[in-house]
Amino acid sequence: MNELIHLGSPNQRPHIPRAEDLNLRFSPEAVHELNGLLTHYPEAKACILPALWIAQKEYDGFLSGDAIAEVAHRLNRSYAEVEGVATFYSLYNAAHKPGRHKLELCTCLSCHINGTWDIRDYIKKKLGVGHGETTEDGMFTFEEVECLNACDRAPVMQVGDQYYGPVNQASVDKLIEDLRATEESTVVQYAQSVVNVHLREEERPSSTR
Repeated sequence: MNELIHLGSPNQRPHIPRAEDLNLRFSPEAVHELNGLLTHYPEAKACILPALWIAQKEYDGFLSGDAIAEVAHRLNRSYAEVEGVATFYSLYNAAHKPGRHKLELCTCLSCHINGTWDIRDYIKKKLGVGHGETTEDGMFTFEEVECLNACDRAPVMQVGDQYYGPVNQASVDKLIEDLRATEESTVVQYAQSVVNVHLREEERPSSTR
């Protein structure tokens, strides 16, 4: 006779991180944003996605274990549940910490036909990195991505919440030069833009309106 499989008692399930075990980093503005978001949903679980965008902003563009734990704590969810969401969607930076600017080059059909592979090779040589890698100075991360839905500008590249295209070697050189002179992280700026989309204007901190 086959033995019964016991799933375990409730206290063996993934637990909710305790505040005393965490180094909470959400700023007062981020807490204000999260409180606003929570009013949009019937339960906190539904708020995991936008809350992760707040965390990505607050943790310098990277959903580290600490960032995921803070979201889990603030939403009263288990770490495992929030981590499962964060690692499922590629728009969240949960695998590795990106540079100050993430260059996302579309490599799908329209961009392929219009020379995106040549641009890819040029960027990799210019920055000295491959797909998913970050330059030694921590400035740039380069990624090849699926369709950016901007075929009219192929080959197209996304940096933060901006699209650039059609790109060529000269425009790539200028873009990289401009980004080097930009102190604000476009990765963090992008996360803030997504958070703002989820909030009514009166729910946003005055500094981001």
